[in-house]
Amino acid sequence: MAHLILASGSPRRKELLLQVGLDFSIHSPDIDESVLEHEQIEQYVQRLAESKAKVVLALHPQSTVIAADTSLVFANQIIGKPTSKQHAFEIWTLLSGQKHEVLTGVCVANAHQLLSVVVRTEVEFQQFSLNDMEEYWATGEPLGKAGAYAIQGIAAKYVTGINGSYSNVVGLPLHETIQLLDRIDQRS
Repeated sequence: MAHLILASGSPRRKELLLQVGLDFSIHSPDIDESVLEHEQIEQYVQRLAESKAKVVLALHPQSTVIAADTSLVFANQIIGKPTSKQHAFEIWTLLSGQKHEVLTGVCVANAHQLLSVVVRTEVEFQQFSLNDMEEYWATGEPLGKAGAYAIQGIAAKYVTGINGSYSNVVGLPLHETIQLLDRIDQRS
């Protein structure tokens, strides 16, 4: 296989790929992540994953690139990272006792092919008490996390159900990523 590059600075994506034994380098591209007018969320995450892969592939044309973009969605709205404690509490109030989706666009590309897929996972939370929110905020874990939580961390105790890929919620659906890697044309 050609040299493998992860087009992401996410420590969670790095950990997931190391977990399955892949050898790769990292090149995190800088792209505009604005949602286009009338763009569906599925199209959005796929477009961003493909854009990241193309940027890195242009710099490393002999490599195979893995790129991804993950969004947390509730009521057809993207729920981003909390900007403050109040914002985190607002997010948790929305998600409390509800189901939401995590969508990840994954792209594997080389000089000959670009393959991509969008993976959906449904996550359900318990009802959050004010005390739950205060305690979780105090851990520092919600900072910088979409939906103000990390399922692989303390937030796991609030999850009552998950339907789909656990690794998708962490940031990269491993099964689907490996399938794309297996399908990519490895011509030199």
